[in-house]
Amino acid sequence: MKKHLDVVGAVIVRGGTVLCAQRGPAGALPGMWEFPGGKIEPGEAPREALGREIDEELHCRVEVGETITATTYEYEFGIVTLTTFYCELVEGEPEVSEHQAVLWLQPAELRSLEWAPADIPAVDLIQQKFAPQ
Repeated sequence: MKKHLDVVGAVIVRGGTVLCAQRGPAGALPGMWEFPGGKIEPGEAPREALGREIDEELHCRVEVGETITATTYEYEFGIVTLTTFYCELVEGEPEVSEHQAVLWLQPAELRSLEWAPADIPAVDLIQQKFAPQ
């Protein structure tokens, strides 16, 4: 039986752009793009986990806002349920530590990257939300 992982992702929006993070070459899904975040620890609330992960991975602080979506995707290494949240940067600038790169992109440009499959439903919802009316 595959292990099940509950993870959270931050959709950090600033000035009409969205922060995208590229996974490093060593771990699962090397080189693919994702919304930064990580695993929820036992006893931790999803929003708390996201704040902690962003602090650890990007050395900045975010205010976690509304939920975008929760997606379950079965990978080779396990079944991941990813819950994404809109976030606002409140302190510091994102620094690359666990990722190999970060980019700020307009919502319309998000599909130009190769996203991890669990992140794609959130990408689609972000593009719908920010699409020109």
